[in-house]
Amino acid sequence: VGVDVFFVISGYLITSIILAEMTKGDFSLLRFYERRARRILPALFVMLLVCLPMAWMWLDPPDLKAFSKSLAAVPLFSSNLLFWRESGYFDAAAELKPLLHTWTLAVEEQYYVLFPLLLMAGWRLGRGAIVALLAVLALASLALAEHGARQESVAAFYLLHARAWELLIGAFIAFYFTWRPRSVEPGLQAQVGSLLGVAMIGYGVLAFDHATPFPGVNALLPTLGAALVILFAHPGNVVGQVLA
Repeated sequence: VGVDVFFVISGYLITSIILAEMTKGDFSLLRFYERRARRILPALFVMLLVCLPMAWMWLDPPDLKAFSKSLAAVPLFSSNLLFWRESGYFDAAAELKPLLHTWTLAVEEQYYVLFPLLLMAGWRLGRGAIVALLAVLALASLALAEHGARQESVAAFYLLHARAWELLIGAFIAFYFTWRPRSVEPGLQAQVGSLLGVAMIGYGVLAFDHATPFPGVNALLPTLGAALVILFAHPGNVVGQVLA
C-alpha cells in the first residue's frame, strides 16, 4: 500500500514540474533527465555501497550470486524485470534480497523515460486531448492490473504496464492544479475530503494482506485516498496540519 501511495505522489510531483516548464515553453528533456539523475543516483549509489559488505558477510553463495545480479540491474533501473523473472514478492526468499525494494524505483524511472516524450508529442493537441489520451491509457493499465491480480501474476505486481495507472492518477491531479490553482481558503469539503483520504489509506494498510488480489481494483482504495489527501490537505485543516 505504501508503494501505491508513493506512485501517486511521484506522478503528481514530477508531472507538476513538467507541466510548469512546458506551459512556460522552456521544458528541456535533457535537463529533466539530468535533474532526475542528480536527485536519485547519489543516494542510490550510497545505498548500494552500504549493502555490498553486508551481503558479502551474511549471504550464502547462491544468494550472493543473486545479489550480484540485482546489483547490476539497479543502476540500469531494470531490477523490477529481474525480480519478476526470479520470484514473487512475498515468498520467503524475499528476506534474502537486500535490493528487492528497488523495483519501485525501476518502475518509476521507466515511466519517466516514456511520459515526457508522450507529453511533448501531444502538447500541440491541447490539454483536453492529452488528458483524454492519458485517461484511456490509465484505464487500460488498470484493466491489465486487475486481470493480472486475479490470475496471481507476478508481472502485474512488478511491471510498468500494471502500475502506470497509479502514477497517472497523480498526473491528473497535476493537470487539474495547473489550470485550476488550489483554493487558498479550504472549506468543509477540503476537511472531509482529506480525512476520507487518510481513512482510505489507513484501511488499506490494516485490512489488506498477502491474500488480497493486488494491484488491481483493490489498489484504487489507497491510490484514490492518496489523491484525496493531495487534493484537499491544506495547512488550514486537520490533515494538513498533522502531515506538516
